[in-house]
Amino acid sequence: MTGYIILTIIAVFAAYVVFYLYTSPEFGRSATKTQKLAYEQTGLYKDGQFQNLIPTEMKMDVMGLVKEYSNKSKFATPKEPVPFEKLDSAKIAVAPDSLTTLTWFGHSAFLLQMDGKNILLDPMLGDTPSPHPLIGSKRYNKNLPLEVDKLPQIDAVIYSHDHYDHLDYGTVNKIKDKVKTFIVPLGLGNHLREWGVKDSQIQELKWWDETKLGDIKLTCTPSRHFSGRGLTDRNTTLWSSWVIDGQKDKIYFSGDSGYGPHFKEIGEKFGPFDLTLMECGQYNPQWEAIHMMPEQTAQAAKDVKAERLWPIHWGAFTLALHDWRDPIQRVEKKAAELEIPMTTPRIGEQVIVGESYPQERWWEQSLDKPLATK
Repeated sequence: MTGYIILTIIAVFAAYVVFYLYTSPEFGRSATKTQKLAYEQTGLYKDGQFQNLIPTEMKMDVMGLVKEYSNKSKFATPKEPVPFEKLDSAKIAVAPDSLTTLTWFGHSAFLLQMDGKNILLDPMLGDTPSPHPLIGSKRYNKNLPLEVDKLPQIDAVIYSHDHYDHLDYGTVNKIKDKVKTFIVPLGLGNHLREWGVKDSQIQELKWWDETKLGDIKLTCTPSRHFSGRGLTDRNTTLWSSWVIDGQKDKIYFSGDSGYGPHFKEIGEKFGPFDLTLMECGQYNPQWEAIHMMPEQTAQAAKDVKAERLWPIHWGAFTLALHDWRDPIQRVEKKAAELEIPMTTPRIGEQVIVGESYPQERWWEQSLDKPLATK
């Protein structure tokens, strides 16, 4: 009888998983045959998948990962919420014309205010970067610097790729009615259409394509990564980095990427950059090809001709086995060796490009005491 009950539970669970995989809107929408034929004409799509510029494979030693996980740092996740500052919704309601400001929401999510435009970068503002709230890492802080419903009207949302820690179904549903346009890599627009975003609101670009947002020129540039939200859609949408070139300031947003020659190419074509937002966390030697090690982040910043580096892709979720502080400590050391200035603001702390670059080493507070919030 006990065995029968166990088998029944397993069968019911398996049925639920299959049902969820095929019915949940979280997974987005697949490309049509016509779209796939169009993708093939780009030179970036082959055998049903988008391709990286250089060979890119993850070395997955399952037993090694199990051993590594069993020895995982007890500080892989902070014991207390990390320091953050609350945003005043009234003060950011209208983007200034004369200043470029950036506010970090943790991980790779930003509010960029440039040339009178409000722009969100990879706005994953949900609690869990996964297709189901019971799966995966929880956000370090229960609260955001500004709740989603208090965001100002958004002129554009820019996405780097479709992974859950960057493209969040719940966030899209909350912001889509206050967003004028979504600017995304090729194929990602299908997910947005599935979630109720109008086709007229979506611009899809391939690498080296350009578009304009008022006086701002946006260029979709390569990264070395992959894509996919389900079990069978790997690399069916493109991944990218972005060059954001305003009237006064120029910003590079790396998205997710392994180290590669594309950084030098981008630097030669578009550099130097006043500020570079570059991923430095959630790494492991086994997936170094698609997520840089922190030392490579500093080198990549030098390659793109960054005048200042802002390390991102950390500080909100634990998606790898390293100590949550390791990324910033390692990239800081290497950046100093390469003489690349950095800025290290708290989540929610506003940066004014060219004027104010916070330098507080807030992650160094005691591991045994609560981390203070301003």
